[in-house]
This record gives sequence, C-alpha cells and structure tokens, in this order.
Amino acid sequence: MNELSLAELARSHSVLGKMLDDLLHDAGGPGFFWQIGVLVACLGVAWPLARYVVRRLAARHEDSSFALRLAAVSLERAMFPLFGWVLVLVARFALAPFVSVSVLRLALVPLFGISSLYIAFYVLRRVISASGQLHGMLVLLEKVLTTLVWIGMALYVVGLLPDVIRWMEEVRFPVGGKHPISIADALMGVVWILLTVLVAMWFGSWLEERLMRARSLDANLKVVLTRVTKALLLLVSLLLSLSLVGIDLTVLSVFGGALGVGLGLGLQKIASNYISGFIILLDRSVTLGDQITVDKYTGIVSQIRTRYTVVRNGDGETLVPNEQLVAQAVQNHSFSGTNVRVAVRVQADYAADPETVIELLQRCVRDIPRVLADPVPTAFLVAFADSGIEYEVAVNIADPQNGKLGVQSAMNRAIWRTFQEHGISIPYPQRELRVLNAASVPAGAVAAPD
Repeated sequence: MNELSLAELARSHSVLGKMLDDLLHDAGGPGFFWQIGVLVACLGVAWPLARYVVRRLAARHEDSSFALRLAAVSLERAMFPLFGWVLVLVARFALAPFVSVSVLRLALVPLFGISSLYIAFYVLRRVISASGQLHGMLVLLEKVLTTLVWIGMALYVVGLLPDVIRWMEEVRFPVGGKHPISIADALMGVVWILLTVLVAMWFGSWLEERLMRARSLDANLKVVLTRVTKALLLLVSLLLSLSLVGIDLTVLSVFGGALGVGLGLGLQKIASNYISGFIILLDRSVTLGDQITVDKYTGIVSQIRTRYTVVRNGDGETLVPNEQLVAQAVQNHSFSGTNVRVAVRVQADYAADPETVIELLQRCVRDIPRVLADPVPTAFLVAFADSGIEYEVAVNIADPQNGKLGVQSAMNRAIWRTFQEHGISIPYPQRELRVLNAASVPAGAVAAPD
C-alpha cells in the first residue's frame, strides 16, 4: 500500500509542471532561440491577417445595431490570437520531428484560451445583449468566464488539470437518496444546459433579424412569430439538455402541476397580461405606430411587449398593461386617421351675442401652432349656466404624442385676448341674498353695500 502510494506520488510529481520543466530544460540552448524566432514570425504574420479581417468585419457592422456592434468588438479582438494560435499550431507540428517545441506548446495555451474567451464573449453579447444594452448579467458572466478560463490555463500549464478533473469525478453526493453524482457530472450538466440554451437563443435572435427584415409580413405577425419561436426553442433546449444530463423528464409533471396551480391562484393578473398581449398581436386591434387613447393616456404605440404596451407621448413613455387594452375601451385614432380632437370650454355673460361669440371663438384658434386647418375649428353653444352662457370650441391636431396641454393653454390664452379686445366678459359665480323678514333682523346686522 505504501509502495503504491509512493509510486502514485512520484508519478504525479513527474507530471506536475512538465511543460514548465521542458521550457526550463530548453532555455539557453539553440533550439530555444529558434522557437522564439518562429513564434515571433507566426505572430508577425497573424497581425496583418487579423487587421484585414477586422477591417472587413468593421465595415460589415458599420450600419448595424448597437448590440451587433458590441458583439463585433469581441469577435474582432479574437482574430489576432486566433490566427496566432493556428499558425503556431502548424509550426509546432512541423518542427516537432526536428527540435523541441516547448516554447510553442506553452504559447499555444494563452493564444487558444484568449481567442476562445473572446469568441465566447461574442456569443454571449449576441444572445444576451440583443436589446442594445450591456446588462449586468452579461458583465457578471464575462467576469466569471474570464476567471475560469485563466484558472484552467494555469492548471494546464502546471500539470494539475488532470488531477483536478480526477478529484471532481471521485467526489460524489447523492441526489434524491438513490443516484449519487459527481462534481464533474454536475458541472457537465450545467455546461450542457448553458450550451443548449445559448444555441436556442442564438437561433431565436437570428430568426428575429430575418423576420424583421421581411417586408411581406405584418409587424404584429413578426412579433408573434418571434416570441412563439423563442419560447418553443427555449422549451426544447431545456428538455433536451435535461435528457442529455440524464434527468428523467417525468419528474417535471409535478412541477408542471404546481406551476398551473400557482398561475390559477396567485398569478392571474400576470397570466392575463401575457395572454392579452398575444391577443392584441393576433387580432391587430392595436399595432405599432397607432395613436391610441386608453384611460387618461394618449400617444403612439412604440412597443408591444409580452406583459405591457409602451405608449409614447410628450410627457414620456407609459407602460399600459395588456389586460387594460383588452378589457377596457381603447380609442384608436389610426383607424380613421391620425387626428385627435382637443376642446376647451368657456363662459360668456348673457349680454354678449351668441352668434358673435361663436364666430370669435372659431376665428381666434385658427392660427395656433399644431392646429389643423382641415377640419376647421368649430364652436358650439353648450348650455345656459347659472352665471353665463357656456361655449365649447374644438380643434384637431395630428401629433397627440407631443401632448395636448400646450394646445389647450394656447387656446385659452387666445380666447382671453379675444374677449378682452371685444369687451366680452367671462362671468364669475354670483349669488343674490334676499331677506324676507327684514323687521326681525337687528339693526346693523346687515351692512350697507358699498
């Protein structure tokens, strides 16, 4: 037992740092300088090749979205180590029969690791940063991946990587009390799940780009196809990855039943908003670019998301739940046109001629900015109020996304100036007090009017 343990220790010690031992053994010899020269030559050839490919990639993604340009940066950075790795690998196998290649073997490790790291960054940015923003999850994944790659390269160089893998295969822990799995199995399961999900998301992003470029499809149909395809791809990738790991898919039936109960009890609003989103996209009652009024919000539909719809106006962007667009009355101005009616009400005293007031109201609001000449502004006599006659003047605007309050303010100012110029007064509430039994009121209780 002791001899076996000593033999294993000696064998492990001989493997430990073998790459570094070979490098130190060749240092100072003529073959060492020949390898340095070959390495510099390979990197010198790889540099112009990489610059050429980088220029082609930059020109190709010049007019692309922010997400594509962000991903292209990682791909461009991977070109130099990738070309260097290929050339050094060819030189290593070409020189191996004649001289020692310890320098080239050592150089292959960082070149391969760095190029693989940047290619992984490219994939992650294409998949995760599709919305055009550098998400915190993407930054975290890049840091974790960078740390793991450098640790793996260091372990490989010093010769400890096989021992670490062997240790992870030996350490096992039970899952469900029956089937113990090792740390290596768990890590491989995580890797398979991540790979299948990334491939599914990659294909979904590629399909989304193709669908968005199609001019023959409706905008809502594009969104529906994209989201349904992404959901199906993620579901299939998860099921496939679980099968590859060795997890029995029948155990998911319990989870599916619990999820259904949860949706029925606690997630009614969320589920309703998701279903309403697909209903809106399918029946095309509201489409991208429509001018709508829902509740107290008026603006242009800029996005139709799965849970909510973004309505943009002069005050900013409002997130309207999709359920509200289905269950409540929505005024879609784009069905018959893009014009929106803006009206204000004002009172004039009974001494003013109603026909004159109506004509002045129609005339004073015609030259207000944003007010359309067709249809022409209209004024109406609404009611005979307690203090005066109530009128309403209405105009039409074509840009409700910029807000209606500015137009209403301009209309009120124009009405005020016009009434002042023509001597028309705006009455204020008046009350008349009559004392029926004046004899019972003490003297001095009622002050004489000024």
